[in-house]
Amino acid sequence: MISKVKKTKPHGVARVGTSPVGVEGSPLRNGTPPVGMDGLIVRAEGSSAPWAIKARDPLVRAGSSSARGESLPVQVVGASVAGLFTACLLARRGVAVDVLERTDRLEPMPRTLIVTNRMRQILGTLGEACVTNEIRNFELFTDGRVASVTLDQPDLVIERAALIRSLADSAQNFGANLVFGRRFQRLAGGGKGLTVQYENCEDGSQEERRTGAVVGGDGAASRVARAAGWPAQATASLIQAVVALPSDLAAHTVRVWFVPQDTPYFYWLIPCNEHEGVLGLIGEAGAEARVSLERFLARKGFAARRFEGGRVPIYSGWVNVEKRLGAGRVFLVGDAAAQVKVTTVGGVVTGLRGAVGVAESIVSGRGGELRGLRRELDAHLWVRRALHHFTQPDYSRLVDLLNAPARRALSRQSRDQALSVLWRLCWSEPRLFLLGLRGLLMRNGTPPVTPSRSREAAAVAVATPGD
Repeated sequence: MISKVKKTKPHGVARVGTSPVGVEGSPLRNGTPPVGMDGLIVRAEGSSAPWAIKARDPLVRAGSSSARGESLPVQVVGASVAGLFTACLLARRGVAVDVLERTDRLEPMPRTLIVTNRMRQILGTLGEACVTNEIRNFELFTDGRVASVTLDQPDLVIERAALIRSLADSAQNFGANLVFGRRFQRLAGGGKGLTVQYENCEDGSQEERRTGAVVGGDGAASRVARAAGWPAQATASLIQAVVALPSDLAAHTVRVWFVPQDTPYFYWLIPCNEHEGVLGLIGEAGAEARVSLERFLARKGFAARRFEGGRVPIYSGWVNVEKRLGAGRVFLVGDAAAQVKVTTVGGVVTGLRGAVGVAESIVSGRGGELRGLRRELDAHLWVRRALHHFTQPDYSRLVDLLNAPARRALSRQSRDQALSVLWRLCWSEPRLFLLGLRGLLMRNGTPPVTPSRSREAAAVAVATPGD
């Protein structure tokens, strides 16, 4: 039964780790940072984090009367990595922002992930607190064969929960309001903006908030997306076990096993530190993935200390991130927009890029970062299509074809640049192109129907769970 709607002030804040749920307060404002003349983002003076979004007019901000016809905060639904970084970017630019989160406190589930060095380029020092290890080498195993790849720029092993806490703290320091214990219910266009209804999870009452723009950062099962008319997206199960590292594995080396009879993707072992790592896989159904993982652990002689997991979206084509409802605007970011590499189902770096694109669109109406992100995600989709029905002999052939020039191409090139990596690989070893083409023909050009999570793909070869 829905209780009487209670209208609230536009700003509600709960400081992370200090204030109780639902405390109302005024926003903190650190002023508007300098805005560069060129480029999407510029670094604020004295900071290594590129957080200052460039606007056409540095005095015009989203939500202001001159920008959108009203003075209301942007509402970000969901304290996810992408949602919080969107709030950081907007608040750092001087935009009023409310972040509304369903849980009654910020206690994200721990999960070890691996991302490319591009996270450092995007976040600067902000992301350092979540880095637990650096990866320099990959070992790829299939059918008794092994290939090794050394990276010029290290990959980063991160703790997702620590990253979320760091982003939440920074968002508040820049002036964003975090309101906990608010479950998104519905939204409606009308007048000069949007009316958004939330449930107060503490007492069940209903609250209405007015805004000109809503950003759905509430994950793969986004309630904002459903309310605004986006179709549901496919998801897959990620499951991994925390295990002791074997004595023959260096702490800066990741191992990957291609076992297509178990999964069309792979198993990974990522060292978190010198003593522990995570061994896992992706599966369409969580129960089946758990069984496969436990069998693999037993075969390799590992004992699970604990398990981590979650549902991840599967990218099957670009999701337009903006819809208009009357005079209001609704955006999706991160997992809510399936901004994940379908070769890895890694969404941290791509979600951060999506946040930059959405903030850019809100502030200035531009979409350059989103166009680049779309090209990158589409390239990974084509690689996934080539890989999806590889057999054990195909993977063996792939490993055999990774000659010294091909491995060097993998070492030098960022895996965030899929098209460039593929071009260099095929130039180094043309038979890799023929192998990938064979994989595409096996699927008759259709996308995979089974959810996936590989590291960067067949020819890209360094498969791991992450970005």
